[in-house]
Amino acid sequence: MKLKQLESMLGDVSQFAKPKIDLEQYPTGPHIASRMVYMAENSFGDISGKVVADFGCGCGTLGIAAALLEASYVVGVDIDYQALEMAQTNMEELEVEMELVLDNIQDLSWRGPVVDTVIMNPPFGTRRKGADMEFLSAALKHVQRGALRDLKAKTAEVLCELRYDLPASYKFHKKREVDIAVDLWRFTI
Repeated sequence: MKLKQLESMLGDVSQFAKPKIDLEQYPTGPHIASRMVYMAENSFGDISGKVVADFGCGCGTLGIAAALLEASYVVGVDIDYQALEMAQTNMEELEVEMELVLDNIQDLSWRGPVVDTVIMNPPFGTRRKGADMEFLSAALKHVQRGALRDLKAKTAEVLCELRYDLPASYKFHKKREVDIAVDLWRFTI
């Protein structure tokens, strides 16, 4: 699948109508989501034929992108039941399959297939300090489960800087949209 086709398909993914600030729910738009997952697949072979987990999946955008790029199995994990309902609707609309799990990333009890790749747009950690690191820690624990004991990655590299177009989602947002520079990281274990 070509990048523009993936971005176009992800444009049909519905986003949060009423995001929850305590969970730092922000939409992962089709532009940034398509580039993240497309790069993971086309530069590293991390998606097609792999077991992919989307931690903090929200509306399911990243997991759906992985399914569209032919991951063998995709699981989306979120603590918010309403977000998972929206992800389910989005999956049905785009006719893709993904297991959805209601669970807390800090104490993930899901026990499915061994995960090859974790993709995520974690909370920034602005509402609850350290939330971003909790997601990273969970990802490192669950990729190739059992192979990692000290939670240290072999490599950590910034692949590129992306622009995250953050629309005004909450009452305290003063601007209609803010363009934020974010780094796309890849960790290997």
